[in-house]
Amino acid sequence: MPPARGERVHRVRVVWRWTVQTARLMVGVPDYDTYVAHRRAHHADQPIMSYTEFFRERQEARYACAKGRFKGCC
Repeated sequence: MPPARGERVHRVRVVWRWTVQTARLMVGVPDYDTYVAHRRAHHADQPIMSYTEFFRERQEARYACAKGRFKGCC
């Protein structure tokens, strides 16, 4: 018996979220939602950066590595 319509819609949404997340990571756009979930689960006593702060920090880390500031980074 095929899955109910609601279950099919849920599956499509899950696949879509994973697809979007993968595409963003492939082009270098960090996943803020994953960062927030991790911070809440494992570092609840520490502050969470805003999206703007998070994006800026990830961009700086990415390009600092490309400029050779960190040995053995890439």
